[in-house]
Amino acid sequence: MGIVAPNGIGTEEYWAATLAGKSGIDVIRRFDPQTYPVRVGGEVLAFDAPAHLPKRLLPQTDRMTQHALAAAEWALADAGLEPEKHDEYGLGVLTAGGSGGFEFGQREMQKLWGTGPERVSAYQSFAWFYAVNTGQVSIQHGLRGHSSVFVTEQAGGLDAAAQASRLLRKGSLETVLTGGFEASLCPWGLVAQIPSGALSRATDPRRAYLPFDAKAAGYVPGEGGAMMVLERADAARDRAAASVYGRITGHASTFDARPGSGRPAGLARAIRLALDEARVDPDDVDVVFADAFGTTAMDRAEAAALSDVFGPAAVPVTAPKTMTGRLYAGGAALDTATALLSIRDSVVPPTVGTDEAGPALGLDLVLHQPRELRVDTALILARGTGGFNSALIVQRHN
Repeated sequence: MGIVAPNGIGTEEYWAATLAGKSGIDVIRRFDPQTYPVRVGGEVLAFDAPAHLPKRLLPQTDRMTQHALAAAEWALADAGLEPEKHDEYGLGVLTAGGSGGFEFGQREMQKLWGTGPERVSAYQSFAWFYAVNTGQVSIQHGLRGHSSVFVTEQAGGLDAAAQASRLLRKGSLETVLTGGFEASLCPWGLVAQIPSGALSRATDPRRAYLPFDAKAAGYVPGEGGAMMVLERADAARDRAAASVYGRITGHASTFDARPGSGRPAGLARAIRLALDEARVDPDDVDVVFADAFGTTAMDRAEAAALSDVFGPAAVPVTAPKTMTGRLYAGGAALDTATALLSIRDSVVPPTVGTDEAGPALGLDLVLHQPRELRVDTALILARGTGGFNSALIVQRHN
């Protein structure tokens, strides 16, 4: 795996910061946010693109794609996988995308209106595109097998990983790079997010994102994500893979009906279907990585789904995204990587900021400090704007 996050660049730096409760959420610094109603975000500030990417790629890529390219390189190195030694048509890329290259697009629009169309970069034709990470990673590493992008917002990272595992089981691919990234914290990108009404308007970074708290008032937007190498267990064993973090064993996605329809939300059903595919019982789940939307209604709905499936406070629940913000297409991929690190090290990272789960929620929320326990089975949840629900089961590799 390879990780780029607001609180750490690279897997081990991110993991150490997460276990220490170190947050990457702060007042936005890359531009002056004082005239905006939302002023706090989870920015990736420490990433040095020229240090990680070929010079020729810098002028043609948005920051989102630069993060994805670096993380893909790190994931391949972590897996000890050299693409040139494999069938190029057996290697694929499945990523989650949503906003696309917002900052690149803003810069080119400023050129268009400020200096004229002749100054607009030809790379704008693809650098903005939500599928560009899949394309650039595929080109950079010569991965010519099935490649695609999943546009289900926060749920996309789980949907992409699950589809990758299905293609592996079918024999359609030998190896897949999967993950998701977002980097839309720029003036144009922020303006596009504000109308949802779901973003926190708190000015204190420590109190801006409080999922499951009685004072929850929205989420903090973030940027970054994770990339992971997926392959069949026998293939990893045959080539003596350098790192094996765990197995994807179950997944399900559902879709909520429109508000006011009277039909129940689909999150609990997604959880049950994922458990069924993994052939595990609710009692077998050691930890849940929550979607943690950060508004009262959405948090209550998630807590109700968990209580419905597991019983009240029956399983530890955590939301390490309280240290990064919600990363949209990158969020679920980062949660999946974090869950696999929890399995590796037998520790559950904390939820920070939240002081106390609302008394009616019935959650065993891991607060403030990591909780040491053996993690064999983890459930990751994600919901995307518009009604997407996704649930993924990852387990220890024996």
